[in-house]
Amino acid sequence: MEKIEDKKTEVALDWTPELEELRYRRKEADGLGGPDAIAYQHSKGKLTARERIDLLFDKDSFRELGKIAGKGKYNKDGDLESFTPSNAITGTGRIDGRKLVVTSDDFTIRAGSSESAVSEKWVYAEQMAHEMEMPLVRLVDTAGGSVKDLEKLQGTKIPGYSSWTNISILGRVPVVGVALGACAGLGAVKVGLSHFSVMVKDMSQVFAAGPPVVKQGLNQDVTKEELGGSYVHTRLSGVVNNEAVDEVDAFRQVRQYLSYMPRNVWEVPERKTTDDDPWRVDKELNSIIPKDRRKIYKPRKILETVFDKGSLFEISRYFGGATITCLARLNGYTVGVMANDPIVMGGALTLQAARKMERFVDLCDTFHIPIINFVDQPGVMTGLEAERNGTMAAAIRAIAAIEQAQTPWCSIIVRRAFGVGGGAHGPKQGPEGRSLNHRFAWPSARWGSVPIEGGVAAAYKREIAEAANPDARREELERYYHKLASPFRTAEKFGIVDIIEPCETRAVLCDWVEDAYELTKRQVGLRCRTMR
Repeated sequence: MEKIEDKKTEVALDWTPELEELRYRRKEADGLGGPDAIAYQHSKGKLTARERIDLLFDKDSFRELGKIAGKGKYNKDGDLESFTPSNAITGTGRIDGRKLVVTSDDFTIRAGSSESAVSEKWVYAEQMAHEMEMPLVRLVDTAGGSVKDLEKLQGTKIPGYSSWTNISILGRVPVVGVALGACAGLGAVKVGLSHFSVMVKDMSQVFAAGPPVVKQGLNQDVTKEELGGSYVHTRLSGVVNNEAVDEVDAFRQVRQYLSYMPRNVWEVPERKTTDDDPWRVDKELNSIIPKDRRKIYKPRKILETVFDKGSLFEISRYFGGATITCLARLNGYTVGVMANDPIVMGGALTLQAARKMERFVDLCDTFHIPIINFVDQPGVMTGLEAERNGTMAAAIRAIAAIEQAQTPWCSIIVRRAFGVGGGAHGPKQGPEGRSLNHRFAWPSARWGSVPIEGGVAAAYKREIAEAANPDARREELERYYHKLASPFRTAEKFGIVDIIEPCETRAVLCDWVEDAYELTKRQVGLRCRTMR
């Protein structure tokens, strides 16, 4: 009797068929869309969804979630005949030991179509990032929706995913979007709905709809590159921040960007060890600004000299180039850096530069990153095109972002600060009546309602024209007003904290950043200003 019971128990505990089925489903998932589809992906110079994850994360740190989600084919008896995995791979992994969530589109299955995916899977991953308060990286390579899905579903649906956290997640954790192919519709949203985005040159495109739809709707013949290539979005539209030369470069940028970020808005960025002397003095800064006001200089040279060596990470370099935006480090602390570039449009606050500034200020304010602004601002861009494009409205939004920011702010006026644009060098009132405007200037700095040259030409137009020597009279007036505009006269009235030698800038800022981080530690919490 005992032997019979033992055999029954042994049979009851034999889970071999189920375990074999699990292993089969996992194996099929590892195989993506099959050898032919993988070969096609490689022929396009593209990595597969799994290869991308391996390249992004620390070795052996990826833990997949929902691996066996997909679609099974069954015979009449209900037994599994074949299995096609979902075309979205999700899970957690580590970058430099820090944990985050990833979603990776698998183009080898139905071209990564969002409508063909098991949407609950990637939505769950984003909910996990939202609720577990860890960074999210989206690796996007999707053709978007397909009309063929109507036949499969025998109907259609109102667009949207009711449980997708979308906008709200931006106020909680860092979100990165990486365009790795043609990203249409929802794919474009996933790339753009982020704090930092990057796309691969000549390989990825981002658009609301692809060329066939554009042809039918607007009768325009365009290629994918013309419609939404990296030139369009990193230089003209500003939809995507950075351009990468290849996938390896894209993931390098993602890893570097995340190194400056905290895990979420309830933490401050981690301080990194550095052997760069915080009190380092570089005398070359004392002569970097030309005495001739008509000559320009290279502002990136200033930034490379002042901040920890090798720590600059520029964001949106080719969009709104009149303003430079970077993440960097000072004595190991993460800081946000802005600087005007006189090489581009004289450094004026253009429409694109204002949009870029607004978004960057919101990013830093959301994640408690102190901001340092190197100011050489001639003012809001003027002219017929600027007025018609609504540049002033964009400038007002940028000013609003600055005034609402609570993160510590320090301005270094290196040359010019004129007009409305010059007044936007830093917060002057701020939330809850804050009025501390911490700013320094170099001896080369000048400021006012209007530049001296333009102001003299306007105020003394008739007198100059009627003078025996108009040029001599104009120059005489300019010399007089330049003496009145000396920054030392402002410093006499404590209109600025201090005039400093340019070579002292690093030491001044390294001293300030320690106090700034004592403040940001008490500012942590839920904020959502990154999508206005």
